Amino acid sequence: MAANADPTFRALVSYLARRTGLPITMLEGLPWSERQALLERGLASVGAICGATYVRLTDQHEAALQLLAAPVMLAARYEEQPVYFSDIVVPAASRAQTFGDLRGGCLAYNEPQSFSGYQIVRAHLAAHGETGGFFSRTIKAGSHQAVLRMVAAGAADAAAIDSTVLERELDLQPELPAQIRTIAALGPSPIPPLVVTRQLPAALAHTLRATLIDMHRETEGRTILQAGMLSRFVAVEDADYDPIRAQLQRASTITLNGAYSQDL
Repeated sequence: MAANADPTFRALVSYLARRTGLPITMLEGLPWSERQALLERGLASVGAICGATYVRLTDQHEAALQLLAAPVMLAARYEEQPVYFSDIVVPAASRAQTFGDLRGGCLAYNEPQSFSGYQIVRAHLAAHGETGGFFSRTIKAGSHQAVLRMVAAGAADAAAIDSTVLERELDLQPELPAQIRTIAALGPSPIPPLVVTRQLPAALAHTLRATLIDMHRETEGRTILQAGMLSRFVAVEDADYDPIRAQLQRASTITLNGAYSQDL
């Protein structure tokens, strides 16, 4: 998850530890890629991961990860469903009004593994008959926050941002709404889930799932959820992530890299 979700997850981890009596701690101080590697190797038990990563790991290694629960965001646009969007943002001064206006421009993205920041853009272009070269230049910035800084400064013409990340950043940075505009939204897509490794005993996974799903029903849980712009957690099944599988298949037919691609 993006770093701006850390306060929510710290509170969530503390809540789960108190409610279940389990010695749960949050792994911090490592890059997200290293934390994800620990989860994949079974050295971490619970994680919040990109839906595309869940699909990849599940399809390549049967039952390597199991779904625990998925968040439902608080804002009305999510309609009380475990979904999110990929918001297409441009500098406030940009003349672009639609996605099509971005042809020939520079796209900044967080990571090629990211569904919301990269893969869904490929899928969207493929669905509209593009075969490559829509953007003249692409820049890998490393995170949604870095991408937002580039767009706000006019260093990139556009970016696709996880809507939950964008909403938190708009809340944290009062100056940001005057620096960027949203011109389109791709989705909705199944939201990044919480998962557990197969090494975690089923009884513990059941306890964690039940605690998450019930937390909106009591005061402390609701307070934590609302502070994180969440409504509740719900149970999800593997089939709920089939839309991401379909989008990844579509994305595989097109390249996103422009004539000039750059890593920051």
